[in-house]
Amino acid sequence: MKRLLLVIVMLAFFSGAGFAEPVKIGALFDLTGGTADVGKPYAQGVRDCVKWFNEEKNGINGRQIELLGVDYSYKIPQAIAAYKNFMRQGVVAVHGWGTGDTEALTKFVSRDKIPYFSASYSEHLTDPDKSPYNFLVGATYSDQARIALKYIKENSEEDTAAFIYNDTGFGRSPFFPDAENYAKKIGVDVVDTEIVGLKALDATSQLLNMQKKNPAYALIQETYMATSTILKDAQKLGIDTKFIGLNWTFGKTLIELAGEAANGFYGTNSFAMWNQTDVEGIKFLHELNAKYHPDVKYRAVNYVQGFSSMYVLLSGLEMTKGELTGENIKAALESMKNFSTMGLTAPVSFSKDSHKGVTALKLYQIQNGEIKPVSDYISAN
Repeated sequence: MKRLLLVIVMLAFFSGAGFAEPVKIGALFDLTGGTADVGKPYAQGVRDCVKWFNEEKNGINGRQIELLGVDYSYKIPQAIAAYKNFMRQGVVAVHGWGTGDTEALTKFVSRDKIPYFSASYSEHLTDPDKSPYNFLVGATYSDQARIALKYIKENSEEDTAAFIYNDTGFGRSPFFPDAENYAKKIGVDVVDTEIVGLKALDATSQLLNMQKKNPAYALIQETYMATSTILKDAQKLGIDTKFIGLNWTFGKTLIELAGEAANGFYGTNSFAMWNQTDVEGIKFLHELNAKYHPDVKYRAVNYVQGFSSMYVLLSGLEMTKGELTGENIKAALESMKNFSTMGLTAPVSFSKDSHKGVTALKLYQIQNGEIKPVSDYISAN
């Protein structure tokens, strides 16, 4: 009897300490779809953050994190199927990806009370009345466009602009109606809009149409592939318009794809770049990669985005009081004020009124093949 009692006590000890149930988090990645060019490095940033938490911080308050990652190929039906599978497996939160799928999942997320971070910076996802469990880290697409338009107004004698975008929820998100309305408010004339597909290899006809209106600047909402096509074709056509890309257009990968045509290109960016080793978080990520990926010497900014977003989500789980229920996690996140991401972003704040984590960014420009900051943090407020 004493031996049996000892066995029961030991089992209870190990089940309560050494064998605690893992904290399960779902993750939607685009590794093979239309945004895989930025999706792959982003996904690696998410994975490395989870690995670091498990190895260096003992998971979430002593419970290891189990990341249930799925490549959904940027297809909404696959995202919905993956989400339903996450729920069957008992996840406490989900880290998603694109705008279309995040929007499609909002009703499920709200119903199930599942905190949901994504790489979509679509502004309406930050309204707790409409999307009570959606959170994001990074300036919204609309705020990025507003800051770009503000820059045009303050730095150009000709207050004219064009919008170039892909015909998806992601592509339309910043411009219609938010950037259109803001442009009218500050006196920037939007003279043209053009649609270029995410995987376009030619944008000549669209650029020739734009050239007729001769805007001083054109704002681009694409990823690397389409952006490089636009810049190379603009160079061939001798177009004088200056281009400002929102965050998914901008990084070293664009320089590799577009070559000299990338020189002079501006980008809006809420995240520190890999070469900014004076930033605490970038120095830390260099050290982390030397440990986890010793052969890797460079990371695209999308890696920093993925790490930063998951870092905030996991820190919110750490801060949660009581059980990791959706309501408790949401309350913890909404109490997050001026949370430091080690300088990878401006300080992150959420509230009951807004799930915008960040409202400031820096403008960068590609100069002679190098990415250079051309502003300090600019707030959209």
